[in-house]
Parts: sequence; C-alpha cells; structure tokens
Amino acid sequence: MRRVTLFLNGSPKNGKVVAVYGTLSDLLSVASNKLGIKATSVYNGKGGLIDDIALIRDDDVLFVCEGEPFIDPQTDSKVPEVLSGSHTDWLTLNVGGRYFTTTRSTLVNKEPDSMLAHMFKDKGVWGNKQDHRGAFLIDRSPEYFEPILNYLRHGQLIVNDGINLLVCQCANLQGVKMLCSNAEGASLKLCNFEDPSGLKANLEGANLKGVDMEGSQMTGINLRVATLKNAKLKNCNLRGATLAGTDLENCDLSGCDLQEANLRGSNVKGAIFEEMLTPLHMSQSVR
Repeated sequence: MRRVTLFLNGSPKNGKVVAVYGTLSDLLSVASNKLGIKATSVYNGKGGLIDDIALIRDDDVLFVCEGEPFIDPQTDSKVPEVLSGSHTDWLTLNVGGRYFTTTRSTLVNKEPDSMLAHMFKDKGVWGNKQDHRGAFLIDRSPEYFEPILNYLRHGQLIVNDGINLLVCQCANLQGVKMLCSNAEGASLKLCNFEDPSGLKANLEGANLKGVDMEGSQMTGINLRVATLKNAKLKNCNLRGATLAGTDLENCDLSGCDLQEANLRGSNVKGAIFEEMLTPLHMSQSVR
C-alpha cells in the first residue's frame, strides 16, 4: 500500500494523508472528498503533472488542482503570514476569483466610512473570510472592482473600454461614495452606461469636469445639474438624456445623438454641436 499527502494547489498547510488504490481517477475522487473541492489534476512538488497512477511513489507530496495552473507552494507559503498584518501593510484580495494585491492603508484612508475601510481598519473585526491562499474573499465582479481599487490608490476613475458604469453601483455597495460623484478628469471612453435591468444611469450633480466619454452609450442618462465643463462627449448616444441645468461649457458634443434630450437651463457656452446625428430637441431654450 502506498500513502501520499495531498494539499490544495499552492498551499503547504492542512494536508490530508490518503492511501493510493486503483486508477488516477480514483485518487482524484478521494482528493475531492478529502479536500472539499472538485479535483481535476494532480502535480508533484516541482510542478510536474501526474498523468499515470504508476508515477506516484510512497510518501509523495502532491498538490491537487481544480483546473487552474500549478502554484508553487514555496512562493505562496508566506502569504498567510504576510496577510496577518503583523509585519506588513500589504494584503491580497480574492474578488470573484481574481487576485488583487494592495495595502491596508489604500483601502482605509481615502474613504474611511466605506465598507472596505470597515473590513480592514481593525484586524478581525468583521471576521473576514480567507481562501486557501490566505486572500480575503470579496463577492463582487472583478471587472467592476478594479476601477474602484485604482480610484482608492490614486484618486482617479479610469474605466477600460467597454466596461459600463455599473462600477458606480458596485462602488455604492462598497460605500465608496465619492468615486462617481467626483470623477473629474476620468477616462470613460466607450463606456456603456446602460444597466441590463433597464434602469437608467443616475449621475445627477456629479463632477465630471474634463472627462473623456467619447463614443459612450448614454441613452436616458440623468446628468441633471452635473458639471461637464471641458468634457469630451463626441459621438455619444444621449437620446432621452436629462441634461437640465448641466454645465456643458466648452464641451465637445460633435456627432452626438441628442434626440429628445432635455437641455433646459443648461450652460452651453463654447460647446461644440457639429455633425449632429439628429436635430436637437430641447424642452426649453438653453442659455
């Protein structure tokens, strides 16, 4: 009879000693039961893939994966100690399966009343759950979380092309209130502001001075009394948008679709309205 010690991929702790019988599939089934995962592959300590039960020797140490690449346990073994906060400010977050490394001060200092700040301000207050690598688990979309983290790092909102402004909804859930109310100078090019549920984006009163939203989908968006001075809205779809009382001074609106948009009381001094897709419809004249 051969015995081996099984560990989760990348983890040098909480191993399980099991007997090796039958086929490799039998070992994967035992590993799944013992480790509480859906095991699909097994590696030795050097990262070599075990594809035949005959390759396993007595007292081997094996690392079990669920389909992800092999993670060197020598590299990852220090993660839990680092994340304990006893020697360093650095920590790692597992957000929807994607890992982000940052500092406790980044999560706490800029928005001290946010959920993230409360989670990491005092160690252990929330009893934050950690995965097998020691990363703190956060149940959010990583695509929407990344712009929030970058905002907390340097105070600027940058959203990749094609990512919609549900990042603002995610920010509100995390209590990061200032992210979308003050997005001055942000890069929001080619964003989709439409919520799949049909809700219209609400950025009423937001500071969007100098933002670049070129080519964005903004149907029905509420930008009432928002500040868009010197913003770039070229080729945006603003059908049915609420721009009442909005500061559009020196704003580039060339190529926009403003059909049925409400610009009542907006400031369009120096704004560019060239090559409009449809005639401009306003409930009242602009000043």
